[in-house]
Amino acid sequence: MDDLSQLLQKTMRRRHLTPQAIADKTGIRTPRIRAFAEDGAEGPIRPTDEELVELAGALALPAIKEAARPPAAATSP
Repeated sequence: MDDLSQLLQKTMRRRHLTPQAIADKTGIRTPRIRAFAEDGAEGPIRPTDEELVELAGALALPAIKEAARPPAAATSP
């Protein structure tokens, strides 16, 4: 699955949205939207669960929360 930055970039490009437009829809500050789009969820600025819910709702992306989480480490029994 794509990570958060790729998912945001693709969606923004496809829907012709700017970080400011997403910020207006979600209430998340524009610099944070830019940071998520550039660095993803593993960058220095990490999205909160509430921000992920806001982004998913505003962009109609149900899988955004999963994209922002690192993959679970494989464990051996």
